[in-house]
Amino acid sequence: MSLTENNTGSGAFVCACIFTKNYFIAKYNMHIDFNGNLDEKVVLELRRKGAAEKELKSIVSDLKDELSRRKHLSETSVERAAIISTCYTRKHPHLFALKREFLHPKLLEMVAVAKSTQATANSIACMTETCAEKVWRFPVFTNQFCNEFIDEMCNFESSDAPKGRPNTMNNYGILLNELGFDSGFLNDFRVNYIYPIARLLLPEWVGDGLDSHKAFTVKYKHGEDLDLSYHFDNAEVTINICLGKSFEDGSLYFGNMKTEHNNLLHTTEVKHKVGYGILHRGQHRHGAMEISGEDSERHNLIVWLRSSSLRNKLCPMCGTTPELVSQPKWGDGFTKPEINRSQESSCQLS
Repeated sequence: MSLTENNTGSGAFVCACIFTKNYFIAKYNMHIDFNGNLDEKVVLELRRKGAAEKELKSIVSDLKDELSRRKHLSETSVERAAIISTCYTRKHPHLFALKREFLHPKLLEMVAVAKSTQATANSIACMTETCAEKVWRFPVFTNQFCNEFIDEMCNFESSDAPKGRPNTMNNYGILLNELGFDSGFLNDFRVNYIYPIARLLLPEWVGDGLDSHKAFTVKYKHGEDLDLSYHFDNAEVTINICLGKSFEDGSLYFGNMKTEHNNLLHTTEVKHKVGYGILHRGQHRHGAMEISGEDSERHNLIVWLRSSSLRNKLCPMCGTTPELVSQPKWGDGFTKPEINRSQESSCQLS
């Protein structure tokens, strides 16, 4: 399978589980299934946690809004992207095409080794900081790039352009496909810089290739999002890159895999370093600790890397054979075998 296949147009799909699985009730830190009504066990748990009858009705209303959002996710994203392309003026237009000078020399060295015929997992792993089981940290971007990228994101946030948010857990962040980062930056970054490393470190999670992605930024700041609840990603492989600003605490913590018994008593803390990426399996449960300090602010770039050859067989969210639902443009990295995969991949949205 080519690493530049096209998952747009008639080739964009989501699994039907997106409409029923993994709804997040932030106040009670609960992930639930929802099909239009609350399950009796969920109601009992919410009442146990202190939710009154009036609040239960409000929760149901919010969940129905979220269900509607999911049903129209792709088409509304396409609409926002079209508006952004006409009304948003880029502050640093040179950032939208990936250049080698954006990348840390250590990453370029790692990629050169990874692409050599003698490359092994050990030869790459020894160039990283191994932080936990199959969790690695290594430099990705220069400080100058990180500063300019944050400045571009802040400029976009202050604009009148419409904004979609990454997911229901991150209230402050930007979907980079809508901003126009895919064709000139993220496809190249995925195929030529992260895939060569991931295929050696996580060969069982790349399948026939990491042929699509979803990329977004998240922001943690006093008075906004401070942390991120324990979860797993809709990805085969994830890279989480710290862009900076000035922050205290807020480390990632890793538990066990989605398919294993959930045990929060044994987690491993991994601190962020500006410009460094943390590479891990998407199904590896993790969360972000609370950022501290009233002046603290941290921006991260998250790229969910997806392999259609794996997820076409088993949806990473529901754990069953995916029931595919066609989307107008952006999907979740699923494809059908008969689709022509000759063109460049677009990022995948969920």
